Amino acid sequence: MSNVIYQAQPPLEFIPPALNPLFLRVFDLVLPNWINWQTAITQIEADNVEVLVDLYRQFQEGKIRFMLAFRHPKTDDPLCLGYLLSQLVPRVAREQGTVLKSPIHAHFIYDRGIPLWAGSYVGWVASRLGGTPIQRGKADWTGLRSARDLFANGKFPMAAAPEGATNGLSEIISPLEPGIAQLGFWCAEDLHKAERSEQVLIVPVGIKYSYVAAPWDAIAELLSELEAASGLTVNPGGQANAASMELLYPRLLTLAEHLLSLMEKFYTKFYHQKLPDSQDISKGINDRNEALAVRLQALLNVALQISEQYFDLQPKGNLSDRCRRVEQAGWNYIFREDFKDVKGLSAVEKALGDRVAEEANARMWHMRLVESFVAVSGNYIREKPTVERFAETTLILWQMIAKIRSSKAFRRPQLGKQRVKITIGEPISISERYPVYKESRLGARQAVADLTNDLQQAMEGLIFRNL
Repeated sequence: MSNVIYQAQPPLEFIPPALNPLFLRVFDLVLPNWINWQTAITQIEADNVEVLVDLYRQFQEGKIRFMLAFRHPKTDDPLCLGYLLSQLVPRVAREQGTVLKSPIHAHFIYDRGIPLWAGSYVGWVASRLGGTPIQRGKADWTGLRSARDLFANGKFPMAAAPEGATNGLSEIISPLEPGIAQLGFWCAEDLHKAERSEQVLIVPVGIKYSYVAAPWDAIAELLSELEAASGLTVNPGGQANAASMELLYPRLLTLAEHLLSLMEKFYTKFYHQKLPDSQDISKGINDRNEALAVRLQALLNVALQISEQYFDLQPKGNLSDRCRRVEQAGWNYIFREDFKDVKGLSAVEKALGDRVAEEANARMWHMRLVESFVAVSGNYIREKPTVERFAETTLILWQMIAKIRSSKAFRRPQLGKQRVKITIGEPISISERYPVYKESRLGARQAVADLTNDLQQAMEGLIFRNL
């Protein structure tokens, strides 16, 4: 993460979308090679692409506006979506004899915080590709107005991840944020006011990763590294008989229990927090997985409370909601309205601001730890013991240890070559729901809630379709 986080700064500036057709063309040309070079992905295929071809045809004919609501388990997801639009959709359109105007692309919404940890160039690239940023933890009216305008008037359809952030798990969807549904109704409202006849749709898109060959040896080696880092007796990862689910799963459970014990001691001793006694939990719950789940939830709650207490926040909502509020509170301490004119500040004022920024960033660290585990349960592997679920869980533990050891951003280890399956779901009509939305405030809230729930079920259905 950039050192700028440790210093008080002026407020985060909005990065306006500035689509550059030439840059987009170059991006689309280099994307396949970039994916091969920078990721473990060797193959991307998609189901129901013909649905998307027809949607783009209708969009280009001025009949519809639509948003792609895609799953977001990994940071590679936007690259996969870009490949779908720039490579697979045109290919299927040619095979069908459907004439589409080039380029096939989508405006998209991204988290304004990404350029802070990934590098400012990411914001520049996203802007030139027609992306618009939003600050997730507050009512970012500038960002919302931009996304709203692009949805109703942009040259291309929209794309967004309704989960709001990655969760590292291909087969569990985090609770969806209602903002995507709200944008859909705003689009319908804007079209209605402008007396435009386009229908508004939201299209669920599933993204599923799988390994070309089961990377048990690589998982065993990574487990050995994590065991060494956490102070456990190291099991040799290179032994052939170690690379199996039967022998690796007890090691993973032992590692998870040990890390939990270390973190429980950390928060009880140095932050004076009360946590359930692990031995008492083990006595009451015989199943190791269930005991882990209970301990983990208690720990995550305490870790978030450390951040919330510092920022004077009440613990409302689920873990994801609480993380977003802590994040925004931290940004408010670091990117300050009263620091717009930094040159006008005295040396003492600047130093005090830096002290606050440093402390805010330190308190946000607890939230970042929780962020990695918002979708983790104790039964993910046991419910379906696949190498993919095992690898994802191991990588989440790796991410936890990486965050404990350093504040710098790390790239996750690549355990093996992967293939990606993208599934296009059936479009959900927002226009058909708009009459209920416009009836009253209560009707609007209910319409947004119902659409969010229906979208969640549709996206979960895409996962099960690929199982």
